[in-house]
Amino acid sequence: MNVELRQVHDSDLPVFFRQMNDPESLSMAAFTPEDPADRAAFDTRWSRMRSSPDVVVRTVLADGDVVGSAGVYGVPGEREVTYWVDRAYWGKGIATQALRALLAEVPERPLYARAASDNTGSLRVLEKCGFRVTAAARGYAPARGAEIDETVLILEG
Repeated sequence: MNVELRQVHDSDLPVFFRQMNDPESLSMAAFTPEDPADRAAFDTRWSRMRSSPDVVVRTVLADGDVVGSAGVYGVPGEREVTYWVDRAYWGKGIATQALRALLAEVPERPLYARAASDNTGSLRVLEKCGFRVTAAARGYAPARGAEIDETVLILEG
């Protein structure tokens, strides 16, 4: 599949909203908004991200179809990566290709990432892109309604 990133268009937002409301995807991501079905909160969050000079957010395309998003956010020295790929496209290498493209676009280092410790797919994507595990933590995961184990990773130089 040909994977590329582009600026987020208004027409991408309904796709992202649908993707964020898939129960299996929510459970795997774990660290999600308290109420992913709150469209007003979703729109506010995306408006803030798209207008912030401190956030780089992109639409992920696979063979021209909108399949997810990827971004970098946070203050310098503590910036984190995030990505979301539609469950129908899991296991096809799309997240890895998208993250590699994002890392090429945002050359600053270090960058951090966090994932639910049982999200082996996401951890594999991060490690393929050069991130290494630095810590284990526990955090409240709204999508699971409980505290869960979390893995913290870093990408240096």
